[in-house]
Amino acid sequence: MQPELLLDLHLQLGEGPAWDAARGLLHFVDIHAGDLHTFDPRTGSDSIRELGEPIGCAAPARDGSLVLALQRSGITRLDPEGGAPTPLVHPEPGLPGNRFNDGKCDPFGRFLAGTMDDGEQDASGSLYSLAPDGSVRTLLSGLRISNGLAWSPDGHTFYFIDTPTRLVMAYDYDPATGGIARPRPVVRVPPELGWPDGMTSDTEDCLWIALWGGAAVTRWDPASGRLLETIRLPALNVTSCAFGGADLDELYVTSACKGMSESQRRQYPRSGGLFRIRAGLRGMPTFAFG
Repeated sequence: MQPELLLDLHLQLGEGPAWDAARGLLHFVDIHAGDLHTFDPRTGSDSIRELGEPIGCAAPARDGSLVLALQRSGITRLDPEGGAPTPLVHPEPGLPGNRFNDGKCDPFGRFLAGTMDDGEQDASGSLYSLAPDGSVRTLLSGLRISNGLAWSPDGHTFYFIDTPTRLVMAYDYDPATGGIARPRPVVRVPPELGWPDGMTSDTEDCLWIALWGGAAVTRWDPASGRLLETIRLPALNVTSCAFGGADLDELYVTSACKGMSESQRRQYPRSGGLFRIRAGLRGMPTFAFG
């Protein structure tokens, strides 16, 4: 499973890959630049929408639009063909120092997105769930760096990462309400591997975790907590991953240049790039909102 460099972008904070199955496209973001990227694997082209404010994540919606999590505007809808984002809800109007980070939709059409202190000091972040009817609930609070989200193949277990804890937590997930219960740690990432960042899952109920500072994507068994596989990349800060392609057997991986020294940039010259790994197994889809 050798990584293939698709785009050598040198993004400061590339994040949030999301496969748009209806259009055969990959969306991802450069958070602080406020850029939404859309990559077409058929042509190799990358289009960029400049949004004018930090963007944490994007997700496809069933009506063909995109749902975005923006720092100042909150959760919005965007027509991919043009026009300004349409605000839906902002759950944190009184916390200007916070911004959105990772987020994605659950298998039942809700959009989950987490916030964090942009200075990475305060535990002021929360994880929110937006239902298709417009209602919002807070699932978790007191978070430092709200990060990776994933679901088991049956949709009844939710996995979540708050990066400084170095833990993947599992929760019982209620399909009817979107509520979570019975938290328990299932994976502990040791310091020598780096920091757990974005995450996805496969149809074998294993977790794929990007490692910030670890130059790798890793595959874990949440039932045992065991590390199954490590795939090295020529990027130091590996930020997130998502399955895509017609058969959902291609793992798209984002990375970042943020905080790297000159010597680290020489050692990891493709940091900030977009990669693809032929995984040889089927991943879980990027679910849509609505």
